[in-house]
Amino acid sequence: MKRKLIITMEYPPQIGGIATYTQNQAKYFDPNDVVILAPKSHNKKQLKLYDKKNFFPVIRKNFLYPIFIWPRWIRLFWQVLFILRKEAIDVIYIHHILPVGYVACMIKKIKKIPFVIFSHGTDIQMLNKSKWKNYWVKKIIKNSDKIVFNSKNLKKKFLRFFSEFEDKTLVIYPEPDQIFFQPISEVKISKARNKFALNGKKVLLSVSRLADGKGFPHMLRIMKKILTEEANVVWLIVGDGPKRKYLQKEVQKNNLQNVVRFVGPVEHHNLPLFYNLADLFVLLTHPDEGREEGLGLVFLEAGACKLPVIAGKSGGVEEAVIHSQTGVVVDIYRGDKIVANSIIEMLKNPDYAKRLAQNAYDRIKIDFNLKKQMEKINWN
Repeated sequence: MKRKLIITMEYPPQIGGIATYTQNQAKYFDPNDVVILAPKSHNKKQLKLYDKKNFFPVIRKNFLYPIFIWPRWIRLFWQVLFILRKEAIDVIYIHHILPVGYVACMIKKIKKIPFVIFSHGTDIQMLNKSKWKNYWVKKIIKNSDKIVFNSKNLKKKFLRFFSEFEDKTLVIYPEPDQIFFQPISEVKISKARNKFALNGKKVLLSVSRLADGKGFPHMLRIMKKILTEEANVVWLIVGDGPKRKYLQKEVQKNNLQNVVRFVGPVEHHNLPLFYNLADLFVLLTHPDEGREEGLGLVFLEAGACKLPVIAGKSGGVEEAVIHSQTGVVVDIYRGDKIVANSIIEMLKNPDYAKRLAQNAYDRIKIDFNLKKQMEKINWN
Protein backbone atom coordinates (compact mmCIF):
# COMPACT_ATOMS: atom_id res chain seq x y z
CA MET A 1 0.00 0.00 0.00
CA LYS A 2 1.28 3.45 -0.90
CA ARG A 3 1.32 6.06 1.87
CA LYS A 4 -0.69 9.17 1.00
CA LEU A 5 -0.34 12.74 2.19
CA ILE A 6 -3.61 14.66 1.72
CA ILE A 7 -3.10 18.42 1.76
CA THR A 8 -6.22 20.53 2.18
CA MET A 9 -6.98 24.13 3.16
CA GLU A 10 -10.47 23.11 4.31
CA TYR A 11 -10.97 20.36 6.86
CA PRO A 12 -13.36 19.63 9.74
CA PRO A 13 -14.39 20.95 12.17
CA GLN A 14 -14.59 23.61 9.46
CA ILE A 15 -18.00 23.24 7.80
CA GLY A 16 -18.26 22.86 4.03
CA GLY A 17 -18.36 20.48 1.09
CA ILE A 18 -14.58 20.37 0.50
CA ALA A 19 -13.88 19.74 4.19
CA THR A 20 -16.36 16.85 4.27
CA TYR A 21 -15.13 15.40 0.97
CA THR A 22 -11.53 15.41 2.23
CA GLN A 23 -12.37 13.71 5.51
CA ASN A 24 -14.48 11.04 3.81
CA GLN A 25 -11.66 10.42 1.38
CA ALA A 26 -9.24 9.85 4.25
CA LYS A 27 -11.66 7.44 5.94
CA TYR A 28 -11.63 5.26 2.84
CA PHE A 29 -7.92 4.39 3.27
CA ASP A 30 -6.23 2.19 5.83
CA PRO A 31 -5.43 4.55 8.76
CA ASN A 32 -1.78 3.45 8.56
CA ASP A 33 -1.53 4.61 4.95
CA VAL A 34 -2.77 8.19 5.15
CA VAL A 35 -1.70 11.49 6.74
CA ILE A 36 -3.72 14.71 6.62
CA LEU A 37 -2.08 18.14 6.49
CA ALA A 38 -4.67 20.82 7.33
CA PRO A 39 -4.65 24.42 8.55
CA LYS A 40 -4.74 25.51 12.16
CA SER A 41 -7.64 27.54 13.45
CA HIS A 42 -7.97 29.97 16.34
CA ASN A 43 -9.53 27.38 18.66
CA LYS A 44 -6.59 25.04 19.31
CA LYS A 45 -8.42 23.15 22.06
CA GLN A 46 -11.33 22.36 19.75
CA LEU A 47 -8.95 21.12 17.05
CA LYS A 48 -7.07 18.89 19.46
CA LEU A 49 -10.26 17.27 20.73
CA TYR A 50 -11.61 16.85 17.20
CA ASP A 51 -8.45 15.37 15.70
CA LYS A 52 -8.20 12.79 18.49
CA LYS A 53 -11.38 11.19 17.12
CA ASN A 54 -9.65 10.34 13.83
CA PHE A 55 -7.98 6.98 13.36
CA PHE A 56 -5.32 8.58 11.14
CA PRO A 57 -2.86 11.37 11.95
CA VAL A 58 -3.91 14.97 11.29
CA ILE A 59 -1.09 17.53 11.23
CA ARG A 60 -2.15 21.16 11.74
CA LYS A 61 0.03 23.98 10.42
CA ASN A 62 -0.18 27.61 9.37
CA PHE A 63 0.45 27.14 5.65
CA LEU A 64 1.52 30.66 4.67
CA TYR A 65 4.09 33.19 5.81
CA PRO A 66 2.86 36.70 6.80
CA ILE A 67 1.90 38.91 3.87
CA PHE A 68 5.23 40.79 3.88
CA ILE A 69 7.18 37.58 3.11
CA TRP A 70 6.96 36.39 -0.50
CA PRO A 71 6.24 33.84 -1.80
CA ARG A 72 4.11 33.06 1.22
CA TRP A 73 3.60 29.40 0.24
CA ILE A 74 7.31 28.57 0.74
CA ARG A 75 6.41 27.96 4.36
CA LEU A 76 4.14 25.12 3.24
CA PHE A 77 6.94 23.70 1.07
CA TRP A 78 9.24 23.27 4.08
CA GLN A 79 6.42 21.76 6.13
CA VAL A 80 5.63 19.21 3.42
CA LEU A 81 9.29 18.35 2.91
CA PHE A 82 9.62 17.54 6.62
CA ILE A 83 6.48 15.38 6.61
CA LEU A 84 7.64 13.44 3.55
CA ARG A 85 10.84 12.45 5.31
CA LYS A 86 9.18 11.61 8.60
CA GLU A 87 6.17 9.71 7.21
CA ALA A 88 7.74 8.04 4.13
CA ILE A 89 5.04 9.38 1.79
CA ASP A 90 4.66 7.83 -1.68
CA VAL A 91 1.98 10.05 -3.25
CA ILE A 92 0.41 13.47 -2.52
CA TYR A 93 -3.27 14.36 -2.93
CA ILE A 94 -3.97 18.10 -3.12
CA HIS A 95 -7.39 19.75 -2.85
CA HIS A 96 -6.45 23.27 -3.96
CA ILE A 97 -4.44 23.95 -7.12
CA LEU A 98 -3.27 27.31 -5.79
CA PRO A 99 -1.25 27.72 -3.66
CA VAL A 100 -0.78 24.02 -2.79
CA GLY A 101 0.02 23.11 -6.38
CA TYR A 102 3.18 25.24 -6.32
CA VAL A 103 4.47 23.04 -3.53
CA ALA A 104 3.43 19.79 -5.19
CA CYS A 105 5.29 20.78 -8.38
CA MET A 106 8.49 21.56 -6.50
CA ILE A 107 8.29 18.33 -4.49
CA LYS A 108 7.79 16.27 -7.63
CA LYS A 109 10.79 17.92 -9.28
CA ILE A 110 13.06 17.41 -6.27
CA LYS A 111 11.76 14.16 -4.74
CA LYS A 112 10.00 12.52 -7.76
CA ILE A 113 6.85 12.04 -5.68
CA PRO A 114 3.68 12.01 -7.84
CA PHE A 115 0.64 14.11 -6.99
CA VAL A 116 -3.07 14.04 -7.78
CA ILE A 117 -5.26 17.16 -7.95
CA PHE A 118 -8.82 17.06 -6.62
CA SER A 119 -10.80 19.96 -8.08
CA HIS A 120 -14.02 21.25 -6.50
CA GLY A 121 -14.76 24.17 -8.82
CA THR A 122 -12.88 27.13 -7.34
CA ASP A 123 -9.85 26.22 -9.48
CA ILE A 124 -11.86 26.71 -12.67
CA GLN A 125 -13.02 30.13 -11.47
CA MET A 126 -9.38 31.23 -11.11
CA LEU A 127 -8.65 30.71 -14.79
CA ASN A 128 -10.25 33.95 -15.91
CA LYS A 129 -8.78 36.10 -13.13
CA SER A 130 -5.27 36.64 -14.49
CA LYS A 131 -2.82 35.39 -17.09
CA TRP A 132 -0.36 34.66 -14.29
CA LYS A 133 -2.76 32.31 -12.48
CA ASN A 134 -3.80 30.74 -15.77
CA TYR A 135 -0.14 30.04 -16.55
CA TRP A 136 0.54 28.44 -13.18
CA VAL A 137 -2.65 26.39 -13.12
CA LYS A 138 -1.71 24.96 -16.51
CA LYS A 139 1.86 24.26 -15.37
CA ILE A 140 0.68 22.50 -12.19
CA ILE A 141 -1.85 20.41 -14.11
CA LYS A 142 0.82 19.44 -16.64
CA ASN A 143 3.05 18.16 -13.84
CA SER A 144 0.24 16.33 -12.02
CA ASP A 145 -0.34 12.62 -12.53
CA LYS A 146 -4.14 12.80 -12.43
CA ILE A 147 -6.79 15.45 -11.93
CA VAL A 148 -10.04 14.41 -10.27
CA PHE A 149 -13.32 16.34 -10.51
CA ASN A 150 -16.35 16.02 -8.24
CA SER A 151 -18.77 16.18 -11.21
CA LYS A 152 -18.89 15.60 -14.97
CA ASN A 153 -20.06 19.17 -15.37
CA LEU A 154 -16.91 20.49 -13.71
CA LYS A 155 -14.71 18.23 -15.83
CA LYS A 156 -16.43 19.49 -18.98
CA LYS A 157 -15.77 23.12 -17.99
CA PHE A 158 -12.12 22.35 -17.31
CA LEU A 159 -11.64 20.69 -20.70
CA ARG A 160 -12.88 23.84 -22.43
CA PHE A 161 -9.67 25.46 -21.22
CA PHE A 162 -7.31 22.46 -21.25
CA SER A 163 -8.55 19.81 -23.69
CA GLU A 164 -5.00 18.46 -24.05
CA PHE A 165 -5.17 17.00 -20.52
CA GLU A 166 -8.29 14.89 -21.04
CA ASP A 167 -6.39 11.60 -20.70
CA LYS A 168 -5.44 12.33 -17.09
CA THR A 169 -8.90 13.49 -15.94
CA LEU A 170 -11.57 11.47 -14.14
CA VAL A 171 -14.66 12.02 -12.00
CA ILE A 172 -15.04 10.82 -8.40
CA TYR A 173 -18.29 11.86 -6.79
CA PRO A 174 -18.39 12.70 -3.07
CA GLU A 175 -20.01 10.22 -0.73
CA PRO A 176 -22.24 11.30 2.17
CA ASP A 177 -20.76 10.44 5.54
CA GLN A 178 -22.09 7.15 6.93
CA ILE A 179 -23.75 9.02 9.81
CA PHE A 180 -26.43 10.20 7.37
CA PHE A 181 -27.50 6.62 6.62
CA GLN A 182 -28.00 5.78 10.29
CA PRO A 183 -31.44 6.12 11.93
CA ILE A 184 -32.08 8.79 14.59
CA SER A 185 -33.97 7.85 17.75
CA GLU A 186 -37.59 9.05 17.99
CA VAL A 187 -36.82 10.49 21.45
CA LYS A 188 -34.11 12.73 19.97
CA ILE A 189 -36.35 13.80 17.10
CA SER A 190 -39.23 14.55 19.50
CA LYS A 191 -37.02 16.75 21.70
CA ALA A 192 -35.80 18.69 18.68
CA ARG A 193 -39.36 19.16 17.40
CA ASN A 194 -40.32 20.65 20.74
CA LYS A 195 -37.25 22.86 20.82
CA PHE A 196 -37.97 24.39 17.41
CA ALA A 197 -41.77 24.38 17.78
CA LEU A 198 -42.30 22.03 14.83
CA ASN A 199 -45.20 19.91 16.08
CA GLY A 200 -48.10 20.02 13.64
CA LYS A 201 -45.92 21.75 11.04
CA LYS A 202 -44.63 20.77 7.62
CA VAL A 203 -40.92 21.46 7.73
CA LEU A 204 -38.79 22.77 4.88
CA LEU A 205 -35.03 22.52 5.42
CA SER A 206 -32.07 24.29 3.82
CA VAL A 207 -28.48 23.50 4.79
CA SER A 208 -25.95 25.82 3.22
CA ARG A 209 -23.59 28.72 3.59
CA LEU A 210 -25.71 31.86 3.48
CA ALA A 211 -24.13 33.33 0.38
CA ASP A 212 -24.91 34.35 -3.18
CA GLY A 213 -25.92 31.58 -5.54
CA LYS A 214 -27.81 29.57 -2.90
CA GLY A 215 -31.22 31.08 -3.67
CA PHE A 216 -32.28 32.28 -0.22
CA PRO A 217 -33.72 35.64 -1.39
CA HIS A 218 -35.75 33.78 -4.06
CA MET A 219 -37.07 31.34 -1.49
CA LEU A 220 -38.11 34.18 0.82
CA ARG A 221 -39.91 35.85 -2.06
CA ILE A 222 -42.08 32.79 -2.80
CA MET A 223 -42.80 31.84 0.82
CA LYS A 224 -46.09 33.79 0.85
CA LYS A 225 -47.28 31.85 -2.22
CA ILE A 226 -46.42 28.58 -0.47
CA LEU A 227 -48.20 29.66 2.70
CA THR A 228 -51.44 30.35 0.80
CA GLU A 229 -51.53 26.62 -0.07
CA GLU A 230 -49.83 25.18 3.00
CA ALA A 231 -50.45 27.40 6.02
CA ASN A 232 -48.55 25.26 8.55
CA VAL A 233 -45.13 25.44 6.90
CA VAL A 234 -41.91 26.19 8.81
CA TRP A 235 -38.59 26.81 7.11
CA LEU A 236 -35.42 25.79 9.00
CA ILE A 237 -32.19 27.34 7.75
CA VAL A 238 -28.98 25.66 8.93
CA GLY A 239 -25.78 27.55 8.23
CA ASP A 240 -24.19 30.97 8.40
CA GLY A 241 -22.55 33.40 6.03
CA PRO A 242 -22.35 36.94 4.66
CA LYS A 243 -26.03 37.11 3.65
CA ARG A 244 -27.42 36.31 7.08
CA LYS A 245 -28.14 39.87 8.26
CA TYR A 246 -29.73 40.74 4.94
CA LEU A 247 -31.95 37.65 5.06
CA GLN A 248 -33.00 38.35 8.64
CA LYS A 249 -34.07 41.86 7.63
CA GLU A 250 -36.04 40.43 4.69
CA VAL A 251 -37.79 37.99 7.03
CA GLN A 252 -38.90 40.89 9.25
CA LYS A 253 -39.90 43.00 6.26
CA ASN A 254 -42.15 40.21 4.97
CA ASN A 255 -43.55 39.32 8.44
CA LEU A 256 -42.17 35.78 8.27
CA GLN A 257 -40.69 35.67 11.79
CA ASN A 258 -43.06 32.85 12.79
CA VAL A 259 -42.22 30.86 9.68
CA VAL A 260 -38.44 31.11 9.23
CA ARG A 261 -36.06 29.69 11.87
CA PHE A 262 -32.36 30.61 11.59
CA VAL A 263 -30.62 27.70 13.31
CA GLY A 264 -27.09 28.96 12.63
CA PRO A 265 -24.04 26.75 12.02
CA VAL A 266 -24.36 23.13 13.13
CA GLU A 267 -21.46 20.72 13.69
CA HIS A 268 -21.23 18.00 11.07
CA HIS A 269 -22.12 15.12 13.39
CA ASN A 270 -25.36 16.88 14.40
CA LEU A 271 -26.61 17.49 10.85
CA PRO A 272 -28.47 14.15 10.40
CA LEU A 273 -30.93 15.17 13.12
CA PHE A 274 -32.05 18.21 11.11
CA TYR A 275 -32.53 16.17 7.94
CA ASN A 276 -34.71 13.81 9.97
CA LEU A 277 -36.82 16.68 11.30
CA ALA A 278 -37.85 17.86 7.84
CA ASP A 279 -40.49 16.91 5.28
CA LEU A 280 -38.68 18.43 2.32
CA PHE A 281 -35.16 19.68 1.60
CA VAL A 282 -35.09 22.84 -0.54
CA LEU A 283 -32.03 24.70 -1.80
CA LEU A 284 -32.59 26.90 -4.85
CA THR A 285 -29.00 27.00 -6.11
CA HIS A 286 -28.45 29.02 -9.28
CA PRO A 287 -25.64 30.46 -11.42
CA ASP A 288 -24.31 33.73 -10.01
CA GLU A 289 -21.78 35.93 -11.84
CA GLY A 290 -20.15 32.92 -13.50
CA ARG A 291 -20.09 30.83 -10.31
CA GLU A 292 -22.05 27.59 -10.21
CA GLU A 293 -22.57 24.70 -7.82
CA GLY A 294 -19.90 22.01 -8.20
CA LEU A 295 -22.29 19.20 -7.30
CA GLY A 296 -24.04 19.88 -3.99
CA LEU A 297 -23.10 17.43 -1.23
CA VAL A 298 -26.10 18.55 0.84
CA PHE A 299 -28.45 17.03 -1.76
CA LEU A 300 -26.71 13.70 -1.27
CA GLU A 301 -26.86 14.02 2.52
CA ALA A 302 -30.61 14.63 2.27
CA GLY A 303 -30.97 11.59 0.01
CA ALA A 304 -29.00 9.43 2.44
CA CYS A 305 -31.54 10.45 5.12
CA LYS A 306 -34.41 9.59 2.69
CA LEU A 307 -35.53 13.21 2.68
CA PRO A 308 -37.20 14.39 -0.56
CA VAL A 309 -35.27 17.10 -2.40
CA ILE A 310 -35.99 20.18 -4.49
CA ALA A 311 -32.77 21.54 -5.97
CA GLY A 312 -31.97 24.61 -8.03
CA LYS A 313 -30.46 24.06 -11.47
CA SER A 314 -26.79 25.04 -11.27
CA GLY A 315 -23.56 23.43 -12.46
CA GLY A 316 -23.37 19.77 -11.46
CA VAL A 317 -26.58 19.71 -9.39
CA GLU A 318 -28.38 17.66 -12.05
CA GLU A 319 -25.84 14.89 -11.47
CA ALA A 320 -26.64 14.85 -7.75
CA VAL A 321 -30.42 15.04 -8.31
CA ILE A 322 -32.04 13.43 -11.36
CA HIS A 323 -35.18 15.40 -12.16
CA SER A 324 -38.43 13.48 -11.53
CA GLN A 325 -36.47 10.34 -10.58
CA THR A 326 -34.53 11.13 -7.39
CA GLY A 327 -35.91 14.59 -6.71
CA VAL A 328 -37.08 17.73 -8.47
CA VAL A 329 -34.74 20.21 -10.18
CA VAL A 330 -36.09 23.71 -10.77
CA ASP A 331 -34.73 26.69 -12.67
CA ILE A 332 -35.37 29.86 -10.68
CA TYR A 333 -34.99 31.95 -13.82
CA ARG A 334 -38.15 30.39 -15.26
CA GLY A 335 -40.25 32.23 -12.69
CA ASP A 336 -41.38 32.05 -9.07
CA LYS A 337 -44.68 30.34 -9.89
CA ILE A 338 -43.04 27.18 -11.24
CA VAL A 339 -40.73 26.92 -8.22
CA ALA A 340 -43.50 27.55 -5.69
CA ASN A 341 -45.81 25.01 -7.37
CA SER A 342 -43.06 22.37 -7.32
CA ILE A 343 -42.62 22.83 -3.56
CA ILE A 344 -46.38 22.81 -2.94
CA GLU A 345 -46.84 19.66 -5.04
CA MET A 346 -44.19 17.80 -3.04
CA LEU A 347 -45.80 18.85 0.25
CA LYS A 348 -49.29 17.85 -0.92
CA ASN A 349 -48.18 14.49 -2.34
CA PRO A 350 -46.09 12.78 0.36
CA ASP A 351 -46.26 9.37 -1.37
CA TYR A 352 -44.70 10.84 -4.52
CA ALA A 353 -42.08 12.66 -2.44
CA LYS A 354 -41.21 9.48 -0.52
CA ARG A 355 -40.86 7.51 -3.74
CA LEU A 356 -38.35 10.03 -5.10
CA ALA A 357 -36.48 9.98 -1.78
CA GLN A 358 -36.22 6.18 -1.81
CA ASN A 359 -34.92 6.30 -5.39
CA ALA A 360 -32.30 8.84 -4.30
CA TYR A 361 -31.24 6.66 -1.38
CA ASP A 362 -30.85 3.58 -3.59
CA ARG A 363 -28.86 5.51 -6.21
CA ILE A 364 -26.52 7.09 -3.66
CA LYS A 365 -25.66 3.67 -2.24
CA ILE A 366 -24.49 2.55 -5.70
CA ASP A 367 -23.27 5.57 -7.67
CA PHE A 368 -21.77 7.63 -4.84
CA ASN A 369 -19.83 4.85 -3.13
CA LEU A 370 -16.39 6.37 -2.54
CA LYS A 371 -14.62 3.05 -1.98
CA LYS A 372 -15.72 1.80 -5.38
CA GLN A 373 -14.84 5.09 -7.09
CA MET A 374 -11.39 5.53 -5.56
CA GLU A 375 -10.32 2.30 -7.27
CA LYS A 376 -10.13 4.38 -10.47
CA ILE A 377 -6.91 5.96 -9.21
CA ASN A 378 -5.25 2.54 -8.80
CA TRP A 379 -2.84 3.74 -6.14
CA ASN A 380 -4.38 1.94 -3.21
